[in-house]
Amino acid sequence: MSVQFNIAIAGQVIGVTALYDKTRTFCREYLTDAEPNLNVAVTSADIAFEREKSDREAIVEGNVPTAYSDEYLETLAVYRKIAVGLLDNGILLFHGSVIAVDGEAYLFTAKSGTGKSTHTWLWKKLFGNRATIVNDDKPLLRIDEHGVIAYGTPWDGKHHRSTNISCSLKAICILTRSEENHIQRIDKKTALPMLCQQSYRPSDPIALRKTLALIDRLGNSVRLYRLWCNMEPEAAQVAYDGITQSEEETQCK
Repeated sequence: MSVQFNIAIAGQVIGVTALYDKTRTFCREYLTDAEPNLNVAVTSADIAFEREKSDREAIVEGNVPTAYSDEYLETLAVYRKIAVGLLDNGILLFHGSVIAVDGEAYLFTAKSGTGKSTHTWLWKKLFGNRATIVNDDKPLLRIDEHGVIAYGTPWDGKHHRSTNISCSLKAICILTRSEENHIQRIDKKTALPMLCQQSYRPSDPIALRKTLALIDRLGNSVRLYRLWCNMEPEAAQVAYDGITQSEEETQCK
C-alpha cells in the first residue's frame, strides 16, 4: 500500500508517492494541501538502486558498506527524482552548508569531511539570533536572471540543521583546511570544478546538460571565494568580513 502526500519546496508543490509512511514523517515540515505541479513515485527498484550505489561508493572509499534501512534509502530515492524534476524550473540540488545572516545567505562547500557544518556552526555562534541555518547538507538553489535563491529542505545532513525558508544567496565559498585563516575572491573558471563536483549530476544525458547549464549560470550569478581556515571562532569572522567587504568594494565601483 502506497503513501501519498504533497510537499511545498523551493517554490514548487511536489506530489510524492512513497512506500513507507516514514518518508511522509521525514518531510513533515514541508507538507501542504496545495495541488502539485510535479509528481514523483518511488518503487522497490529505486530503493535497490540506492542500496547498490551506497555499497559501491563505500567499497571504493575503502569502507564497509552500511546496512541502511529501506525507509532511509527511500528518502534518497525521492530526493533524486525531485532533483531531476526541478531542473526545468531552474532549480539545482547542491551539496553544501548554507547559513543566512540578516536574511542574506552564504553557502560553504568542500569535499566531505573538510568541515562545512563545523564552519557554519561557527557563524551561528558568532552571530547568534542574526543567523539561521538554511540547510546544512543538500540545499536547493533556484537560479534565474534575478540571482540565486537558497531553500531549506528536509535533506539536511546528519546534524539535521535546516529551516523551511528561502534567502538570496550572496556568495559560495570553497573551504580548505589550514592553520591560518585567509579568504580570497576567485573567478568562475577556478571555482567551476568544485561547483560541478558538488552539484547533483544525473546520469540521463538530457538532464545532465540542463544541470551543467545551471552550474554555469550559478558561477556567473554569485560571488565566489576560497577560504583557508581552521575551526576556531576567528575563521567565521574572517570569512564574513572578507565576503562583505568584497561586496562593498564591488558596489562602490
